Amino acid sequence: FLQRRLHLETQSLFFLITRRKEIALILFSLLLLPGVFLHECSHYLMARILGVRTGKFSIAPQTMADGRLRLGFVEAASTDFLRDGLIGIAPLLVGGAFVVYIGMNYLGLEVIWEGVLRSEFVMIWKIVPKLYSQTDFWLWFYFAFTISSTMFPSVSDRRAWLPLGLILIGFIMLLFFIDSQVSSIAVLENLSRYLNHAINTANSVLVISLFIHFLVFPFVWFFRNALIQLSRPGLGL
Repeated sequence: FLQRRLHLETQSLFFLITRRKEIALILFSLLLLPGVFLHECSHYLMARILGVRTGKFSIAPQTMADGRLRLGFVEAASTDFLRDGLIGIAPLLVGGAFVVYIGMNYLGLEVIWEGVLRSEFVMIWKIVPKLYSQTDFWLWFYFAFTISSTMFPSVSDRRAWLPLGLILIGFIMLLFFIDSQVSSIAVLENLSRYLNHAINTANSVLVISLFIHFLVFPFVWFFRNALIQLSRPGLGL
């Protein structure tokens, strides 16, 4: 929801600046270009790894018939639901890995997160100025923003998720009905370990992405509304 809202606010801001819908969409697509490129490359590489035929590759923006803006696409042959699901989720896996790596190593978000957990807000207030004064901080922040804002799978990417989800749920339920209690306990212990690691990783991705969007959104919203006010009759724009 926050991603869609931020995208809408950003497109509106560019439109108010340029007064041209086409130019506004071009500026918006250029802003998110690194994230779009990584998104589509993830689809393409996963398809090639899984032996799925690929066709056209594009990172050029295109307005769809229903009014949606498509920032890029990769044509891939339709196969079984497992490979379709893996191809669809590839941008989230690859983008999430990049977001966590950048957030922890170049933006210092691990320190901020630990301070939040311990409620040490005074310490956070002292650390933040030091973080954004680091070399190339804003460049890495830009990459983290564009990647986190484009890594979530589209509707077409999620078309194979339902059967995959049902199979996963069925597999987990099956473990609870294994006859041998010893083997079932061992399996469940191993499963819980991997599941806990996966959930912690997913939490890190989502928290960092949410944090970045919350930082960017107020600025975009403020400038958009400021331009609206300045554009009213009698204010000179």
